[in-house]
Amino acid sequence: MQPLNKSIKSNIQLLQSGSIIKHELLPECSNAAFLIDISTGPQNVPLKAVYKPQSGETPLWDFSGGTLYKREYAAFLVSRELGWPSIPDTAIREGPFGIGSVQLYIPHKPNINYFDLINTGFKNLDELAVFDILINNADRKAGHCILGLDKTLWSIDHGLCFHSEFKVRTVMLEFWGSEIKDRLITSLNSLAEKLSRDSKFNQDLHIYISDEEILSLISRISSLIDTAKIPLLNPHHNVPWPLI
Repeated sequence: MQPLNKSIKSNIQLLQSGSIIKHELLPECSNAAFLIDISTGPQNVPLKAVYKPQSGETPLWDFSGGTLYKREYAAFLVSRELGWPSIPDTAIREGPFGIGSVQLYIPHKPNINYFDLINTGFKNLDELAVFDILINNADRKAGHCILGLDKTLWSIDHGLCFHSEFKVRTVMLEFWGSEIKDRLITSLNSLAEKLSRDSKFNQDLHIYISDEEILSLISRISSLIDTAKIPLLNPHHNVPWPLI
C-alpha cells in the first residue's frame, strides 16, 4: 500500500475526530444517513461527510445486525490496499447517534449514474465491476457510481458486502463474463499475498469482518485470479431492486 499523502491523512484525521457541528437527515435512504459538517478550525470551510450510525441500520435477515458500518469501512480498507476503485475517505467514529461510519462527501452530478456512464463509454468502470465480485457487493445500484465534479469516478455505499455466501447483486451486467485487465490481476495477487500473512492490513480487516468472511474473500480473490474473468451471473438473482 502506498503511504497516504498529507491531504488524505488530514481528511481521515478530521473524519475520525473533528467536531461535528451540524447534521441533516438524508431523505429516501433505507438506513439512517446524515449529511454532516465537521469543523476544520476557525474561519475554515467545514468538511462535509456522510454519517451512517449503527443505531440507524435496518435489521436484515441475512447480514449480522449492527455490522453494516463496519463493512462500509472494510470496503474502504480493501480499495485503499488495491489502489482502486476510488472510494471516498472513510472512518469509524462516535457521532450524534452513536458509533458509525463517516465518509467524505463528494460533490458530484446527481443526475449522472452508472447507466449514463456506461452509455458514454466512461473509462475504469471495470474496476468497480471486479471490486463488486471481490467484496461480494449485494447492492450495486446505478446511483452507487457517482461522477465527481472533477470527473473522477467514485464508488459509494458498501454496507452490504463481505457476506460469506455469494450475494452479488449489481446493475453492471455489461461486464459479466469479461476478462480482467492484467494490472487489476497484479493488484489482486498483491492483496492475496497480504491476506496470506500476518500483515497490518490483515489484522485491521479482522477487526471489521469475521474469520469466515475473510476466508470467503480469499476464495473469491483466488477464483478471480485463476479465471481472470468476471463471472457470468444470473439476471434473475444477481440484479438489485430498485436499479438506481
